[in-house]
Amino acid sequence: MGAHTSRTAPRDLRETAHAAQVRELTAAGALDDPLWRAAFAAVPRHVFVPYFWTGRGAGHERLWAEDPDPERRARWLRGVYTDAPLATRLRDGELLSSSSQPSLMARMLEALEVRDGDNVLEIGAGTGYNAALLCHRLGEDLVTTVDLDEEITESARRHLAAIGYHPAVITGDGARGCPSRAPFDRIMVTCTLPIVPPAWLGQCRPGARILAPLSTGLIALTVQGPDLAEGRFLHTPAYFVPLRGSTASPPRASEGLPYELVENERLQFMLVLTEGVLHPREALDLWRREGRPSRERFGVTVGATGQWSWLDDPQGPYVWPLGEARG
Repeated sequence: MGAHTSRTAPRDLRETAHAAQVRELTAAGALDDPLWRAAFAAVPRHVFVPYFWTGRGAGHERLWAEDPDPERRARWLRGVYTDAPLATRLRDGELLSSSSQPSLMARMLEALEVRDGDNVLEIGAGTGYNAALLCHRLGEDLVTTVDLDEEITESARRHLAAIGYHPAVITGDGARGCPSRAPFDRIMVTCTLPIVPPAWLGQCRPGARILAPLSTGLIALTVQGPDLAEGRFLHTPAYFVPLRGSTASPPRASEGLPYELVENERLQFMLVLTEGVLHPREALDLWRREGRPSRERFGVTVGATGQWSWLDDPQGPYVWPLGEARG
């Protein structure tokens, strides 16, 4: 096996699995942009996920690259190059960090609409994989990634260095951004928010774009100044680990709603977005009355005096205080 130990999947198997995933993502329409396609082809996911956890509760199982059992190593490699999120860090059974679903990552990166020379802040370092893709596209000097957990940032830094990237990897509260690396042209968030941290706006250039998971969707905000940003949700559903350092509201229980409606993803999005403002039955009536609106009809305004979500028009009849701003 040459330079490979008996406990490591041979390089050609990893390269084959990597190339197959890029082809699959391209065929699925997740990599329409040739520049991002080249980034995914250049950055191997297995470097950033040397192990991951499967199962739930007491049934958690760790699969890793150096397992002495060849079948378990093969399961690790198959898992790494499956289009699925992977749990990479647990603490007392709680998920702290994961490697996001590659097709969702690709769609988010394309939706970020980066341009050559853009300075990008990533909130949520994770494994470092997303930062590596940004480094390939923009250059490491234009990439900053922040995470609250020192173990996560140290691991991400190590993974990035293994393939020759050295962006700024900062240990700190992502809700505070990173003033020392500002101003930013793009902020990409890989953890779910209860509200948009106001500090980010002041660290952005006018016209900057913020792409962040909120409720169960992705909000794309255009920053108009240090006290104003506004935008609509994309059609893509998104489920991420909550941002630590702020308090995220749990999804509502939807008591009293028929099961088939509780399972409706569009309705669940609206229920979470209007939680604490509309009762489930009120939200259901509005949702039906307005033609079962999709995510793209909803938006968010971040202003100096608060934050609001809205349906169709920020000046229209359906406007609700957002998240912690409700209090």
